[in-house]
Amino acid sequence: MAKTVAMNAHTRRLHMHPAWLVAALCLCALLLSMRHLAALLPADMWWRALTRPDLSDLRQIIVHESVLPRIAVCLLGGAQLSLAGAIFQQVLRNPLAEPTTLGVSAGASLALTVVTLVAPQWLFAGQQWLALAGGTLGMLVVLMLSWRRRFAPVALILAGLIVTFYCGSIGAVLTLLHREALQSLFMWGAGSLAQNNWDAPRTLVPHLAVGAVLTVALVRPLTMMSLSDAGAQSLGVSLRMVRIGALAVAVFLSASVVASVGVIGFLGMLAPLIVRLAGARRFRARLAWSPLFGAALLWMTDEIVQMIPGGRSGIPTGAAMSLLGAPFLFWLLPRLPALPNTVDLSSGASEFRHIDVWRWIVPGLVLLVLTSMLGLSLGVSTTGWQWSVEALLHWRAPRVAVALSAGAMLAVAGAILQRVTGNSMASPEVLGISSGASLGVFALAFIAQDAGRFAQTGAAAIGAFGTLVVMLALGRRYRFAPERMLLLGVALGTAFSALMSVLLATGDPRVANLLAWLSGSTYGVASNDAAFSCASFIVLMLASLAFARWLDLLPLGDTVSRSLGVPLDTSRLALMLLAAALTGAATLVVGPLSFVGLMAPHLARMLGFRRPAAQLAGAALLGALVMVLADWLGRNLLFPYQIPVGLQSTLVGGMYFMWLMLRGRTAL
Repeated sequence: MAKTVAMNAHTRRLHMHPAWLVAALCLCALLLSMRHLAALLPADMWWRALTRPDLSDLRQIIVHESVLPRIAVCLLGGAQLSLAGAIFQQVLRNPLAEPTTLGVSAGASLALTVVTLVAPQWLFAGQQWLALAGGTLGMLVVLMLSWRRRFAPVALILAGLIVTFYCGSIGAVLTLLHREALQSLFMWGAGSLAQNNWDAPRTLVPHLAVGAVLTVALVRPLTMMSLSDAGAQSLGVSLRMVRIGALAVAVFLSASVVASVGVIGFLGMLAPLIVRLAGARRFRARLAWSPLFGAALLWMTDEIVQMIPGGRSGIPTGAAMSLLGAPFLFWLLPRLPALPNTVDLSSGASEFRHIDVWRWIVPGLVLLVLTSMLGLSLGVSTTGWQWSVEALLHWRAPRVAVALSAGAMLAVAGAILQRVTGNSMASPEVLGISSGASLGVFALAFIAQDAGRFAQTGAAAIGAFGTLVVMLALGRRYRFAPERMLLLGVALGTAFSALMSVLLATGDPRVANLLAWLSGSTYGVASNDAAFSCASFIVLMLASLAFARWLDLLPLGDTVSRSLGVPLDTSRLALMLLAAALTGAATLVVGPLSFVGLMAPHLARMLGFRRPAAQLAGAALLGALVMVLADWLGRNLLFPYQIPVGLQSTLVGGMYFMWLMLRGRTAL
């Protein structure tokens, strides 16, 4: 009997071993590669094309200088990112940690973008080291922002999300101002693996070797970090030195890949998680199998991309990897290990105070009126700063009205979502609802290019509502735990960005026409757009205030809410529809980029607006104020260039939110 049990246990371990997954992926990728090579060159000439290509045969040159280096980059880059992800997850004790979620990839990408504009000659001297510097800086900012929260998983992911949004916004502004100079960086930034020589593999090989050697040297202390801090220290582990050294190795590996092929999202997270679920429970096993699995997964993904018409030269593999990775994350969500809650998420609440709402509302309204008048009258022209009301009112008034109403709607939507889910990190941007609304608009553009405003509003609302339903359906199982909701939001947002990169790579003019809208530009809005936006805000705001009682009782829990007569299913469905409508109407006029839906409800609570009606009113006022100010700054700051209001509000709001996190004032 005991022998039978032992044999069954051995069979289960063999069945769940990561080797089966790695072997299956490698076999599939190898067959696809052989199919690709056979279409270019007979099989008996493959070895010659690899070792001694005939320079007079174009087919051999393509195989030697393009096809084979691309496979090598897939293997090396996938191994490096997966190894870095395994190290990040072990050091930070966070299964969600990886180069993309920790701001490393965003920092490295922004550093290379800035250097390309300011000092392009530096790229020839050390592109890898510039990416390393940017990635290190991005990682340091994330750690600094989450320092007061003791690197809690939720705080780390939120900080990484903010840094990624912020770096992406700065990069988008630079791209708008220097489109021609940065056009060549577009495909690279989306993770293009197309190669025309062996330079990238020659660079990645020594970096992977150095990273592997340093990781082997840190294996024992890193393994000890599976214990508590006290347990690891009792075994003689210097936690500070080990963390610094391991993070440095992981950042080095990540930045090297970004410098060579651009940003490849999700891979550093997926590989360690999947091999763990496949049986690699110990850290040493994950460290060994994660690079192999990541290399095979990226290789197979790249081969699948090349099978798509135009994929060999047009579709970035990094974007496709992110797009394919989102369903994996949804499948992995129920199987993720429990995240350690090392911080009181309600800390800082005692600092909030109850106030006389009208003592803040009236001065806020006065300030909003003054800011709106500033936006209408004061601006920069070719002759300098000047007041001009009547001459430019026809162009400025719609912009101010749209910014004001859209900012208020996003803020109200964020406040509703935070109360319905009981998650203070919920917002249209973080939960991917703005991305869902944008996806609805894009889908409509492909179905009916000349659709009117009513149809676009419906498409945006349907996309936002569908995304919200998915988020709440998946999050309800975990009682809307912040880390799970953040992971879902990151997955949806990254998948949407990847889809946009893939669509942009196709060169379809219908997508190109929506680029300005994606950045949140109010340039060119007309009076009918302003009327639609303002009317939507008035109607939806009144509806929100009518649901104030439900918003007051739902955060108390299902039992209390039901005992007080709240119809749970009906109330949640109605509030979800309302949040989707607010998000869809706002996204339709200012695009998906903004921090207002996350920031304004937080600021309202910090100022003392605790009851639902007061928080909704305070959040709407603050959201409108931020967006009007962002529109005015974006119009005048770099005149004659204009920064779209969505990007500008992200720059302003993101900076303020980072300052709050540094002070430990955010109510996570």
